[in-house]
Amino acid sequence: MGAPFFMIRDLCRHRGVRVYSSNYALYGDMSARVNEVYRRFSPRIEVYSIDESFLDLSDVRPKDRVTLARDMRSAVLKWTGIPTCVGIGPTKTLAKLANALAKGIPELSGVCDLTDEDERAAWLGRTPMNEIWGVGPATTRKLEALGCDSVADVRDLDPRLARKGLTVVGERLVYELRGIACLDLETLAATRKGCAVTRSFSSRVDELATMQQAVSTHAARLGEKLRREGLGTDHLTVFFHTSEHDRGDPQRSVSAVVTFPEATNDTLILSKGAMSGVRRVWKDGYRYSKVGIITTDLMDLDGSPRALINGFNRERSGPLMNALDDCNRRWGRRSVVVGSSGWTKDQSWSTKFEMRSPRYTTRLEELPKIRAA
Repeated sequence: MGAPFFMIRDLCRHRGVRVYSSNYALYGDMSARVNEVYRRFSPRIEVYSIDESFLDLSDVRPKDRVTLARDMRSAVLKWTGIPTCVGIGPTKTLAKLANALAKGIPELSGVCDLTDEDERAAWLGRTPMNEIWGVGPATTRKLEALGCDSVADVRDLDPRLARKGLTVVGERLVYELRGIACLDLETLAATRKGCAVTRSFSSRVDELATMQQAVSTHAARLGEKLRREGLGTDHLTVFFHTSEHDRGDPQRSVSAVVTFPEATNDTLILSKGAMSGVRRVWKDGYRYSKVGIITTDLMDLDGSPRALINGFNRERSGPLMNALDDCNRRWGRRSVVVGSSGWTKDQSWSTKFEMRSPRYTTRLEELPKIRAA
């Protein structure tokens, strides 16, 4: 995991591994379709990630939950082609643990129910700690120091001892494993706290103008994301670095923070700021492999403070950005762009998707074609 493709290219060829470029449009659309199927089985759902969701089954009789889970798996597979596993438990942590068991034990046929206390105790006693949601190598070592070996050992810890060794997160973990819910179902998506747009270059960049074109493009994407949620930012961080795999080349990793007098999501302002950050820390003589823009502490733009001096004209910016977004939605992304980001055909640095699978569900022109013999 995480190895550069060029390092394992021969292995992939020898083992017959199929290699694809990222296809985020397809992933996001298929995730939405799967969750629409889930909503037919439960009205209360938390979309935890692109491939995981929590469903509230409290209104379903305990004896019917496994049957419902199997029906749901069958519906998802039939309507989307996506195989799934279902874990059922009285808490989120136990549901996640049940899901891990359902994936790893073929005899469970993709569904594991840990709501029964006796059956749960049997599973927890023979399940290693690293199967617990959120328990990585560092936490595992701390739990081993407390005398734990299995999930059952973690469940039986004194909550005060767990809090002392693992903070309140550890104490909450103990209660969740005992079937006492400490984590609510979050049916409303949390307000975004930060945003990042980062990309690796398809070829190394060693010119300032090319780097500025890249950050201008990423700033435009950042602006789109912020406007979609009505958020703004009064600062951003631009970073770029070389690749450790370019042996013999000088190495450099650098970043610059750009601040604005007030919060904004205007592509023109974000782009200008990002390019100024690049100019501030740029040095010739390096071959850069990746660039990105990160911003944190996002705020609701309409309720954010206004600057007394050097503020932005939001009355002009708002309609202009709405027109920009409307054009790109209607005629396709980057139909209208900021001049500093250049036309797509001129972006030789941009990430290549030469091995991307077709975006069947969101691009009419990429639908499979059937021809009569």
